[in-house]
Amino acid sequence: MSVRLTRRTALGALIAATAIRPAWSAPEKARYLFPAPSSLPAFIPFHVAQKRGYFAAQNIELEVQTARGAVEVAKQVAVGNADIGGGLGETSMIVRPNGLAVRGVALLGQQPLFQIVTRKAAGVKTLADLRGKKLGVIGYQDTGYYALLAVLAANGIKRDDVEVQSVGPAGVTQLMIAQSLDGIVAVAEWSDAIETAGVALDYFRIDNVFPAMAQAIVASDKIIKERPALVGGVVKAMMQALRDCIADPASCARDFVAAVPQHQGKGAEMERVLRRYVTDVYRTEPASALGRFDPARLAKVQAFYLKNNIIASAAPVEDLYSNAFLT
Repeated sequence: MSVRLTRRTALGALIAATAIRPAWSAPEKARYLFPAPSSLPAFIPFHVAQKRGYFAAQNIELEVQTARGAVEVAKQVAVGNADIGGGLGETSMIVRPNGLAVRGVALLGQQPLFQIVTRKAAGVKTLADLRGKKLGVIGYQDTGYYALLAVLAANGIKRDDVEVQSVGPAGVTQLMIAQSLDGIVAVAEWSDAIETAGVALDYFRIDNVFPAMAQAIVASDKIIKERPALVGGVVKAMMQALRDCIADPASCARDFVAAVPQHQGKGAEMERVLRRYVTDVYRTEPASALGRFDPARLAKVQAFYLKNNIIASAAPVEDLYSNAFLT
């Protein structure tokens, strides 16, 4: 009997053979790169995993650093300046055609991370009304910027038809509150902060335009091949923390506040934000699919990006992700 060994089955065999590490071995040290400041509530699952000892249980010790956006994370992971990091489900399709061999290894929810949020006073009734508006993103190397380009393209709006400013994580909220921006590509905590400051908002879901994706854990093909136990351990710890966040947002918000000093005294606010994430981002049907990439969805997003000249070429869909580390 002959057995056809594909690249995917070879990867699975390698992971199965090497992912179990002896309990007595020294912790495996690695560098984890965030796409934005790690204190943001978007990264609550990471802090929950850290505080509850889920990384330690996998015998992993992480040094954390911050890049300016998910695309920059992918670049640094690809060249070996970081071992693993955070991005979006779309990140690999943006960088892989440029020779950066990075793929997603876990998807943190089935819904889009971002929404388009505008000040109600800006008079944006539909996404087509974004033409001529001032819009903010945290950086031009962030996947949120590419999501904005996709939204504009879907509504027949050219990049030059709007004023897009790179304002950083703090600027997106501050400038909306100051009424210096008409809208932003927003995550849950930014919308919450703006509304808490008394600014009325309108919300536009990106997935009404194209199937945008949630946060993802990204790793290089090299690290996946050479250190599968590290990748598998990070994925397992993060997924355990993500399930905790879905099951008990209140306790996870408390752990986050305890772990991040700048949020002391903001327990109620952080719980409110986390509940938004649970409903708007992490929600997955069926629940057993949590963490997994859908190749059909990846193909659809990539085709949309290619058609609208957001990426110059397409990568094979099977090179964009791996579900091999999910159990």
